[in-house]
Amino acid sequence: MTWTPPKTWNTITTIDAHTGGEPLRIITGGLPEIPGKSVLEKRRYFRDHLDHIRTGLMWEPRGHADQYGAVLTTPTTPDGDLGTFFLHNEGYSTMCGHAIIAITKTVLDTGIIEKEGETPVLKLDTPAGRVVATAYRKNGTVEKVSFINVPSFVYKLDQTIEVSGIGTVEYDVAYGGAFYAFCNADKLGIGLKGKDQDQLVDWGRKIKYAVMDALPIHHPFEEDLSFLYGTIFIGKPENPAHHSRNVCIFAEGEVDRCPTGTGVSARAALHHARAELQPEKSIRIESILGTLFDVEIAELSRFGDYEAVIPKVTGTASIIGKNEFYFDPKDDLQKGFIFR
Repeated sequence: MTWTPPKTWNTITTIDAHTGGEPLRIITGGLPEIPGKSVLEKRRYFRDHLDHIRTGLMWEPRGHADQYGAVLTTPTTPDGDLGTFFLHNEGYSTMCGHAIIAITKTVLDTGIIEKEGETPVLKLDTPAGRVVATAYRKNGTVEKVSFINVPSFVYKLDQTIEVSGIGTVEYDVAYGGAFYAFCNADKLGIGLKGKDQDQLVDWGRKIKYAVMDALPIHHPFEEDLSFLYGTIFIGKPENPAHHSRNVCIFAEGEVDRCPTGTGVSARAALHHARAELQPEKSIRIESILGTLFDVEIAELSRFGDYEAVIPKVTGTASIIGKNEFYFDPKDDLQKGFIFR
């Protein structure tokens, strides 16, 4: 086929991947320059001037209500390899572990960034700060990725709240690059399998909004990061060899298909606060699909006024497609639409 789109159309190219089943659409071309001295400034500019690209690529007809994306930028630190920020159905997240894993595999396997050796290291600048990823290659292909996350800490322990339609909910709030409310699925009587997704979305949203109304969220240093991102339900694993199962409902009712990199990072802080996880001890956590992340405490730290841990998260990703999307200025639906 020799057809090419008219020059008046905007063309955006992407590489699509997934980490443990959770999608990632990585924008590789077609964006204008995104100014900003930090990734937060770049994200703010994109939000204020280019949000139609987010909705156009995440929402239907090019995406779906549970689509997730990433913008690659130039690094904003002297020793950084690249910068990145993250897109979803509601807006922009602060950090994303599954995206770090998929980006690392994608940029190394496709040659977007060239690094030699069996264990190349990428230094990524994110809205939440520096994240360091290590890829593990076999025969020249990245088989798995580990990343050292930002400091993760417990924000509030042993809270209770009345939630309409659910009743009394016990929860903790912890930060692993984003803030989450954590609930025990068994105590709530909710399942953590694919067949339970409608109830998980409904209850996850209700709990999130109830906690948002009741508990102010303040990041120690960045106001842009001071919000509750989602609800995470914790339950027994399907495989008794694993530690537990994690199901995260985030943004505007998105179901994370993977165990949630920032979520398991926050869980490392929670388990350490309860003397259930010590440094250099790893736990394996399942997703709603049964896909797996390993998380361990690489070291102990402080973050502002909080005792913190530095989590190390490991998972796998796959590249699944390469796309060229067209935006016809005469298309009334070029900005996309969403049913949620």
